[in-house]
Amino acid sequence: MTGQGQRKRGELELKANIMARYTGPKDRLSRREGFDLFGKGAKLTRLSVPPGVHGPKGFTSRTSQYGRQLREKQKVKRMYGLTEKQFMRYTTLALKSKGNTINKLFELLESRLDNTVYRLGFAATRQQARQMVGHRHVLVNGKKVNIPSYRVVPEDTIALSEKAFNIPKVKELVKEGDIKPPVWLKKKGGAGKVVRNPVREDVTEPIEDQDIIEFYSR
Repeated sequence: MTGQGQRKRGELELKANIMARYTGPKDRLSRREGFDLFGKGAKLTRLSVPPGVHGPKGFTSRTSQYGRQLREKQKVKRMYGLTEKQFMRYTTLALKSKGNTINKLFELLESRLDNTVYRLGFAATRQQARQMVGHRHVLVNGKKVNIPSYRVVPEDTIALSEKAFNIPKVKELVKEGDIKPPVWLKKKGGAGKVVRNPVREDVTEPIEDQDIIEFYSR
C-alpha cells in the first residue's frame, strides 16, 4: 500500500470509529462494568457505585448466564476501545483459527498498534495511543503508520516521531519510564520491539475470557 493509500485508510478508519464509538462520560462505562476501562487510575471516582439516578437500587444481584457473558464482552470491547463490528471480527477470526481460540483472540487484540503503543508506556491510555497513531506520531520499522488497527509482528520496531517528543504528556511518560511493558515487548527510551506474539497470560486485567467465547459461540 502506498503512503497516500495508507493515510487515506487510516483517516477512514478513525472517522468510522468516531462515528460508531461511545462519546459520553468514560466514568459511566467503567462504573457500569465495575472496572477501570480506560486507565484513569486515581482520577476514577465512585467505581463501586453503578451509574444511574437511583444507584444500586436499579441493579439486581442475580444475573443470567447470557447477561454475564454480555457484560464481559462489553467490558473487553470497551477496554480496547473497539466498535461492536471490530470486536466481532476479531472474535470470529479467533474462532475460525487453529489452536487455542482464547490465545488467538488476545493475540489479535494486543498486537494492534494503538494497544502496543499503550503497552510500551508511550501513552497514558489506549485512547491517547490511538490519537498518536492517527496523527502520524508513531513509526513502525522506520515508517509512519496512521492505522490504529495495524497489526505488529515479531521483530517489528515501534518508535515515536521527533514531533511526538515535543508533546508534554508524552515527553513526561518517556522520561519517567516507570511503566514496565509485558514480556512480549522490549523497550528502550522512546522505542520498542516486538519479541514474540502476545498470549492470554500476558494480559493482567481481570477478564473472564470463556464468557466472551461462549457469547459468540451461541
